[in-house]
Amino acid sequence: MDAGEAAAGTPALSVIVPAYGVTTMLADALNSLRAQTRDDWEAIVIDDGDARVAEYFEPFSGDPRIRLLRTENGGLPVARNRAIAEARAPLISLLDADDTYMPHYVARMIAAIEASAKRGVVSCDATYFGHDRVGERFSTYVPQRPPVNLGRLIRREFNVFICATLRRDAVLEVGGFDPTLKSAEDLDLWLRLAEAGWEVGYVPEALARYRRRPGQMSSNVPVMLQSALTVYTRAAERLGNRPEASDARAMCRQTERAIAAEEGLDRIREGATGEGVSMLRSAAVHERSARWRIAMVLIRALPFLAGPLIRFRDRV
Repeated sequence: MDAGEAAAGTPALSVIVPAYGVTTMLADALNSLRAQTRDDWEAIVIDDGDARVAEYFEPFSGDPRIRLLRTENGGLPVARNRAIAEARAPLISLLDADDTYMPHYVARMIAAIEASAKRGVVSCDATYFGHDRVGERFSTYVPQRPPVNLGRLIRREFNVFICATLRRDAVLEVGGFDPTLKSAEDLDLWLRLAEAGWEVGYVPEALARYRRRPGQMSSNVPVMLQSALTVYTRAAERLGNRPEASDARAMCRQTERAIAAEEGLDRIREGATGEGVSMLRSAAVHERSARWRIAMVLIRALPFLAGPLIRFRDRV
């Protein structure tokens, strides 16, 4: 099937491509779509108030499968919701403009989600490229061990990679992405889908490539942690007496400690070493890993090492 034939009927999959702030990388994302082994998709590129999007979209404007949606800037959740509302396919895939799909992504993910009418979302693995971790797997750093259920999603024992495929009806049923969140809006959606009874599937292949960039949103730890705390707090309230509510409350406590640890690190960066080290101890960072245990032993014995150690951590 050629591009014209694919565009003539209803596509099997609508790919949502937010492009705000990453326009120079848009070509990589769209070319990875053009290289798919299945052609029955459409792509909606979102010009979320970034004047440069139209310029970088221009080389693809002749492809009937790819269209540009111009909106005012409202943040990533709002942009995705607007594109989902415009989508023509029963299935939705997410592709940030700085990431790419492997050639079998569309075929594998459609097959996986269509394997069960109860599946609302399907995740896959990915490889890193760009700034660091080049060629390494997402699942090496973030657990993706099936089975997948609500409790394991809350406890982060299984993590849905952002290049996921979803049933459009399921997303609309739970209200789409939460526009009030500055980060962790994807985690929030996965939890609400699972709470509503939708299954989460998994394809254990690296079907996408995740670009690592200095300064990207996922490296803004304080924003991520505050948003995650909001997500877990709301989940605990929604779950009420369900057994998973205790998992959500436990994750609230864990996230609060992580926020306190980040505040301690900031105090050390500012030169208030004693106060910062005390905050790290209260946040129990030594329980995180062997590296943190060693670091805290060194810092307690030789406090002057705190600053250099934190600066070294920031660089790697």
